[in-house]
Amino acid sequence: MADYISKVWRINVRTQELKLEPVPETWQRLGGRGLIARILLDEVDAKCDPLGAENKLIFTPGLLVGHMLSSNDRISIGGKSPLTGGVKEANAGGRTGLHMAHMGVKALILEDQPKDAGYWVLHLSLKDGAKWIKADDLAGLGVYETSARLVEKYGDKVAIALIGPGGEMRMKSAGIQNLDKDRIPSRIAARGGLGAVMGSKGLKAVVFDHTGGQKPPLADPDAFKAAQKDFTKALMEHPQTLTYRDYGTAAMAQMTQHFAALPTHNFSRGTFDQVEDISGEALREFILKRGKPSDPSHACMAGCTIKCSNVFGGEDGKVIVSPLEYETIGLVGSNLDIGSLDVIGRLNWHINDLGLDSIEIGAALGVAAEAGLMRWGSGDDAMKLIEEMRRGTELGRVIGDGAAEVGEKYNIEHVPCVKRQAMSAYEPRSIKGTGVTYATTPQGADHTAGLTIRAQVNHLDPSLQRDVSLNAQLNMAGYDTLGSCIFAGFGYAATPNAVVKRLLAARYGWDDLPDNILQELGKQTIKMEREFNRRAGFTAKDDRIPEWMTKEPVPENGSVFDVSDEVLDHIYDGLE
Repeated sequence: MADYISKVWRINVRTQELKLEPVPETWQRLGGRGLIARILLDEVDAKCDPLGAENKLIFTPGLLVGHMLSSNDRISIGGKSPLTGGVKEANAGGRTGLHMAHMGVKALILEDQPKDAGYWVLHLSLKDGAKWIKADDLAGLGVYETSARLVEKYGDKVAIALIGPGGEMRMKSAGIQNLDKDRIPSRIAARGGLGAVMGSKGLKAVVFDHTGGQKPPLADPDAFKAAQKDFTKALMEHPQTLTYRDYGTAAMAQMTQHFAALPTHNFSRGTFDQVEDISGEALREFILKRGKPSDPSHACMAGCTIKCSNVFGGEDGKVIVSPLEYETIGLVGSNLDIGSLDVIGRLNWHINDLGLDSIEIGAALGVAAEAGLMRWGSGDDAMKLIEEMRRGTELGRVIGDGAAEVGEKYNIEHVPCVKRQAMSAYEPRSIKGTGVTYATTPQGADHTAGLTIRAQVNHLDPSLQRDVSLNAQLNMAGYDTLGSCIFAGFGYAATPNAVVKRLLAARYGWDDLPDNILQELGKQTIKMEREFNRRAGFTAKDDRIPEWMTKEPVPENGSVFDVSDEVLDHIYDGLE
């Protein structure tokens, strides 16, 4: 293991030059989301055009990536967001993070802009460095056909990050897809338009060939093994682990319905009459009844013991989509009054194939329905609008640019966005702590920045939400810096900082870590992200839930979002 050296791989997409650089001292103890924030502050003008030459696209594994520690091999991808105009990190499961760690890539930084139009495949390997292959034959293709061709060409052992037509057309809802362990491009770094940034760099795909690579070295293998054993034991014994293995994230549908927090009819209601037809229970029943290749418990990353993903197949024995997640069920389903998992799944496949964020597109379609562009509950109408996006029509590009863009184009007030990014499938008037997260996170409305639905508080009491949201935000920023899935938190639940400290100390030999290392990583990360947004021109006025949600109640419980501006303005006091 002595020959393992972690490097920064810096690539200029105009000159097609690769530089291997030592990791700067201030980057050493960061990874994932935290390292993205650090690089953006160090190297990117916060006022730059997100789709211009000055923005950078950054891939970085988290600090614990590389050892197949369950749920801890995620990749973070970041840059300045075309959607929000601020800092953006989106992360995903699949192979990319693991392969980069085995290649010794601390960060991949893609900079500048190509001189000529057209698309390339960038092939990275330890043997040959960076190779550039013209991708004219792949331009315009969806991610499923593109990935199949690339796997056929480069073999089934590689990792691939790629964009679809949405990213090529610079749609602001475009994400970056990554292969899962079964070579399906199903793991999307979805939020904030990073697929458009990749398109602006002239890249259709990045292939990571880790041949000759190895696991990162451990400073104390025995200590790491002991900490890993304790983590895995806590993870497997946590009651939620079994729930998510059986029902996946779709288990949340009935829970949000209970709290009147399931977005319905463009966030005008918090419950859906057909929730039982689109619930996790219904999804599992369909999958088990239909049999293989459907699978109710599927791992998106090698070594994951939770297996919260799924393969959703039809009655004909063919796969409809993998996975079908709660966020898509909420935004493409109940939010549009669509009550069929088969319809939602097929819409999901097409959104994936375009390389777009199903949360943003579901919200955009909800605003479009309010504008009269589709009938509520009509999967056929939703598909027609998705086809508009595929053809790149004027209407399709408006929808592909997200919910805020649709609202502005058609003068619709009811747009569920913060910092121009659509809310996830949790109604902030009913789960007010998550509303505080939506409002204040530098990332734009995003449940993965600090979901509070499981907190043991009265979710309708505005006075109880600050600390609940802040704690969740700090933890999640910490997990995202480690490369941990949100569900890895079940393994850290009893003593999160203690287990994280032990793992990091054993991995890197860091014997001076604070006892609250998880939250310290979170604090560092959010502080840097807020500084980038401040430089970009964000103010306290950007940390607000839409005004209509402060006035119009959720019908089922009469609740509006009434957490005070004072709380929102001072939630991070002490961090800065």
